[in-house]
Amino acid sequence: MQDPRNLYDLRMELSTVPTGLYLVAGMTGFADAGGAVSQLNGHLLDELEAKEIARFDADALLDYRARRPVITFDQDHLTDYRPAQLSLYLVRDELGQPFLLLTGYEPDFQWERFSSAVLDLVSLLKVRSTIWVHSIPMPVPHTRPIGVTVSGNKKELVDAMSVWRPTTQAPATAMHLIEYRLQQVGASTVGFVLLVPHYLGDTEYPAAAIAAIENISAATGLIFPTDKLRELDREFVANIDEQVAANPELERLVGALEQRHDAYMQDTPLKSPLTHLDGAVPSADEIAAELENFLAYRRRGDEDGAAR
Repeated sequence: MQDPRNLYDLRMELSTVPTGLYLVAGMTGFADAGGAVSQLNGHLLDELEAKEIARFDADALLDYRARRPVITFDQDHLTDYRPAQLSLYLVRDELGQPFLLLTGYEPDFQWERFSSAVLDLVSLLKVRSTIWVHSIPMPVPHTRPIGVTVSGNKKELVDAMSVWRPTTQAPATAMHLIEYRLQQVGASTVGFVLLVPHYLGDTEYPAAAIAAIENISAATGLIFPTDKLRELDREFVANIDEQVAANPELERLVGALEQRHDAYMQDTPLKSPLTHLDGAVPSADEIAAELENFLAYRRRGDEDGAAR
């Protein structure tokens, strides 16, 4: 394996970075139900003071043809080129508490070398604990709090917060590998997989970003601003509820999800939120079809607002 340290360029001297901080990580790639990670990343970098510590080599890690960068064409010439970025930042929360933030694209290539590079930085900076967030679509209702599956070696967080603990095989992410390698060397780590309503998986669901922030806060004690996200969430949910109330079929489907969710949370014999009660589980397509007009309207509204 080539030297993992050659995968990133330092933007500031590591000796100037405080040691013993929490590392918060969120990378977009394989799945990001509800836009939880992308919203989290954007929100933290927009709302908090951040300084770039290191930037990873996109030419070595990224498949440009699968995730093409954005370029701007202005009438007859090109004006802007925006390649994807994966960086480690030094950030301060609302109270000024410093922490590290690893954010950007999930690498397409060289996962072992990349994970070695991250573990090298974790060691050099004497990271207190690595906390990462991921989100997957699940047949759960938007009318209930977003649940979470917790992994890692912080048993107190698993016991207190993990609502679904399956034994299963699933497609891995780069952060899964990093968590696995951190556990092998005895480093503290915890992963939060948010269980997002499957019919909202392709939207930017503000509640998913809020849930990500709340779980990170629970694991670290860091304090983050959420007022903007909560306002967006109130508007988003009010529009969904309006659509549900106006459509008896959609109301029945959401009600079935609520019944299944509540029964599971009350420690019934159900094995997971995916288990059938009476009748078939409403599919993502069934609910998505009913919400199509709402989502199309929302997208048009966003575009009209941007045009004004």
